[in-house]
Amino acid sequence: MTADIPAWLANRIKPAGPASVSLAIVTLGNADIDEPDGFRLRSAAFADGGALDPCFTAQEEDAVAPPLEWTAPPAGAVEMVLVVEDMDTPSGDPFCHWLVWGLAAQKGQLLEGETPPRVGKNSFGNSEWALPDPAEGDAPRRYLFQLFAVDTPLALMPGAKKADVLKALEGHVVGTALLTASYAYEDLDEDWDDGDGE
Repeated sequence: MTADIPAWLANRIKPAGPASVSLAIVTLGNADIDEPDGFRLRSAAFADGGALDPCFTAQEEDAVAPPLEWTAPPAGAVEMVLVVEDMDTPSGDPFCHWLVWGLAAQKGQLLEGETPPRVGKNSFGNSEWALPDPAEGDAPRRYLFQLFAVDTPLALMPGAKKADVLKALEGHVVGTALLTASYAYEDLDEDWDDGDGE
């Protein structure tokens, strides 16, 4: 499946997962707008390619979205859009965990659990961070945080669907920045000691 991913992207998301070829970045990105002028996305909660803490997943009550921060976007950007997808979704259609727009075209951040300016519908059909919830025993799933700098404001109402957001972005992306996280179910009680020596 790697052959179906553009060459400029193949090294960033290998091995390719079942849903990699249908990611937003494959449709909207290209080598010319891949991290231009040092445009970068990072998180204080995990390194690129690192594991998500359970506090950002369905394994913990009151879980929230992880913190994110980014550098200044390239010239011409007037808004930023964030799409988070599971590139290992078995169906081949990437599960959308977060759909955010209305972010100012400047160096910025989303704090842990912060409510973004505008949020669209995730694959569950609600407008929030969809908590990663891989089944126990499954291989780690990889979540691709895709930040798009665009040259036009998105005239979409909160709650818009991913297809509508991606359509609005076509031909308007001037920069992209990627960040990958992984997560597998953790037995959070496996190291628990009840004091009886067992």
